[in-house]
Amino acid sequence: MDAFLIGLTSGLALIVAIGAQNAFVLRQGLRREHVAAVVAVCITADALLIVAGVSGMGALVSRHPAALSTIRIAGAAFLFAYASLALRRAIAGSSLQTESDAGGSTLVAVLATAAALTFLNPHVYLDTVVLLGSIGAQQAADSRPGFAAGAIVASTLWFGCLGFGARLAAPVFARPRAWRILDTAIAAVMATLAVVLVLGR
Repeated sequence: MDAFLIGLTSGLALIVAIGAQNAFVLRQGLRREHVAAVVAVCITADALLIVAGVSGMGALVSRHPAALSTIRIAGAAFLFAYASLALRRAIAGSSLQTESDAGGSTLVAVLATAAALTFLNPHVYLDTVVLLGSIGAQQAADSRPGFAAGAIVASTLWFGCLGFGARLAAPVFARPRAWRILDTAIAAVMATLAVVLVLGR
């Protein structure tokens, strides 16, 4: 149980932060657009990366920085593109519309974006594979599955609350001004992360 709690608290400490992936899940939750699918993709991806990290891939990745550098450049390009789209939405203005009354994005497009924000984001690898992998490696061999389970539960709780809990803020986002503020914030977060990636920090 101790290893499980360490995994749970470590996972929450790393995942509960403003980032590209979280911003996208929040926006989809507010729009009530393919929320379950987006949450499922994020949880599944985190689970796979956490297991990989605890299984020893974290040490392997740390010894091959070129792999992270490639992902870093691709991720920066994608984040810049997404930031520009969010900024365009902020300038154009919008109001809260659900998938049923607003055409919305297709499931394939939404899932592709969720996957890209996950797998093209080096911070995801650093958090799950490298950092959680390193912490997991410090646990006794028979405790590592419990640690990984705790970290996966943390990811499940966070993305579930973020995606499905976002609708509680729907009354606020019925106003175009609130969406402009959110999209501007998302654009700023994405652009900042892209710059950080380009600088290699």
